[in-house]
Amino acid sequence: MEFKNFREIEKATSIHRGELFRLGTALLFIVGIMLYASQSLASGPQGMLLIIAAMIGGYMAMNIGANDVANNVGPAVGSHAITMTGAIIIAIIFEAGGALIAGGDVVSTIKKGVIDPAMIADSDTFIWLMMAALLAAAIWLNIATVAGAPVSTTHSIVGGVLGAGIAAGGWSIANWPTMGKIAASWVISPVMGGLIAAGFLYLIKRTIVYRTDMVEAAKRVVPYLVSVMTWAFATYLILKGLKRLWKFSFLEASGIGFIAAIIVFFAVRSVIATSADKLENTRASINTLFVVPLVFAAALLSFAHGANDVANAVGPLAAIYDAVINGGVASKAAIPMWVMMVGAIGIALGLALYGPKLIRTVGSEITELDQMRAFCIAMAAAITVIIASQLGLPVSSTHIAVGGVFGIGFLREYLEANWERTLDEIRDHHDGEDSDAVDEFLDRYEAASMHDKNIMLQALKARSASANLYKKERKKLLRYYRKELVKRSILLKIAAAWLITVPVAGVMAALIYFMIRGMLVA
Repeated sequence: MEFKNFREIEKATSIHRGELFRLGTALLFIVGIMLYASQSLASGPQGMLLIIAAMIGGYMAMNIGANDVANNVGPAVGSHAITMTGAIIIAIIFEAGGALIAGGDVVSTIKKGVIDPAMIADSDTFIWLMMAALLAAAIWLNIATVAGAPVSTTHSIVGGVLGAGIAAGGWSIANWPTMGKIAASWVISPVMGGLIAAGFLYLIKRTIVYRTDMVEAAKRVVPYLVSVMTWAFATYLILKGLKRLWKFSFLEASGIGFIAAIIVFFAVRSVIATSADKLENTRASINTLFVVPLVFAAALLSFAHGANDVANAVGPLAAIYDAVINGGVASKAAIPMWVMMVGAIGIALGLALYGPKLIRTVGSEITELDQMRAFCIAMAAAITVIIASQLGLPVSSTHIAVGGVFGIGFLREYLEANWERTLDEIRDHHDGEDSDAVDEFLDRYEAASMHDKNIMLQALKARSASANLYKKERKKLLRYYRKELVKRSILLKIAAAWLITVPVAGVMAALIYFMIRGMLVA
């Protein structure tokens, strides 16, 4: 009896072991930063501030890994192109590689220019401001991760800098036109990502899925899709991921991407043709042709993300380090290698420990994804950033990817409702006929190509024009048949989190700034 009780206790406590392990590992990382900083950095009060800032920077980096990286690998995992473990390994390698190889050696001290550094009184005020901004952004990202809401880390740190800046220098310190652009990106990013992802999915459906011989259609179309993807990712990587190593104009980057796309087209055409010949004429089989491109997409998105967003973790820390060492407020700050390592290791560790939750949210909890749909989301992520950067629009990679997922889901809802409405119209046109004749026509209609479907419908309507539905009746049918393939509860939760990210991070940063100043001045 006692042994049975022990087994029940063991079973109950085992549930929490994983959480304790993750928490303990994260604390060991923070303690390791503290020990290194205390032995290697400046001593005295300023040195203590730098040690605390380094610990906060590590905490921020882990939260970036836990929340933001899911956007790069979530669709690939949700579509079963790669496993969760494989996605985490790929993301860790390429996130850290992007941060260390292309993360840059200099960073802007005031992220996105949201406040005027000339209005900051002295280096102490600047240090307190950046510490408050970094901690507030990290706390908000932690809360969002626990809530299962993917949010923008860039917007989080922007909100933190804005709130702490206003607390330190008043309302006039803020660059409100820049903040207006950032607020506009809350709508621009997801809408643009959703439209582009939905557009690519509809193209794939019309050129491959809706064809009678899907295998032959895939042999013709997939090489072109992979080439477009090559152009998009090569251009994206040159413009965003490698911009701190080499400076290229859009035309130069686009030209290099175009050359890479041509090479890839001729390289993969025969491989895809050989692979397609072994496939059955089903959508599930055709999906397998998109697995390898998705793996490359996840890797390249992770590399570009590591190169760009590591600055969200180490930028404020590098600014604090520069202010402590040089005793002033500079618009640009060098990034020491130890600071970059804090960011790279922290992002990788946060992803490994806490990333799976958000990966599942993005990959499978919003809408059902397969490889074709995930491929379209990856395409949207790269192309949207390219378009936005050329238009000077500040967009969030998080908003783009999640918007792409929603765009795919809403397109599926529309197509499903449209299909059901079409079937209903066909039955109406056959009103009074034998049920076997109706079923026979429906079987032929479902097996026909898009072109043949249109011909069959036109002939059917011409034969029985009186059965045509009026516009108002069609709208009623569309509402009746609409199936919710996108979870509205998650949509509302994510939208709410996006809207409050900047205000919440700003308010927390202002409160933390006043707390720090009160403790140190007193």
